[in-house]
Amino acid sequence: MPVKAMDLFDAYAKNALPKDHGYIVTSFFMNNSVYSRYEIVSYNNVKSIYPNEDGLTFQTDGKKLFILIEPANYPNKGMEPFVRSSLEKIPLRFSELEQHTCKNQTRIYWAKEAVVSYGSFTIARPAGINFSFCFYQLPDMNQSMQLFFEKTFNKEASIPSSDAKKVAAAVAEKIKSKMVWDFQS
Repeated sequence: MPVKAMDLFDAYAKNALPKDHGYIVTSFFMNNSVYSRYEIVSYNNVKSIYPNEDGLTFQTDGKKLFILIEPANYPNKGMEPFVRSSLEKIPLRFSELEQHTCKNQTRIYWAKEAVVSYGSFTIARPAGINFSFCFYQLPDMNQSMQLFFEKTFNKEASIPSSDAKKVAAAVAEKIKSKMVWDFQS
């Protein structure tokens, strides 16, 4: 059975990163809170990948989709996500995000559109409980990512199971519709 996902930095060390087309999911969890950020990057036709002091730099275009999980007791709810502190921000406004309020009043936001990064992008080396995974382009990749988000939303961010399932399906659909690359060009 083929490997569906692997730790990004392990895949790099084993020379197992896909060069044609791949997806990277990076998490950023806050200490002492379920406040979480996820960054999903879809990339295509890599020219080179090299390590630097911050992480791994990919010389290629990337499409990024951001997810933000905000607990009910988050004190800066009214503050636009792009102006929050560096540990809490995503580069989007509320008007650029889909939103779901969970049964426990946690809010999940995800981007309406992917943001394109031209030329190169860097994936920061995760610290603490954060992680970066590379998902391989397989026929069931979309289902694998949906299940991944469902489980991490539920286990890491304390999202009720029914809400985690619903939002994971919406995020997987967004990935499928907004993060694919046109292979005709």
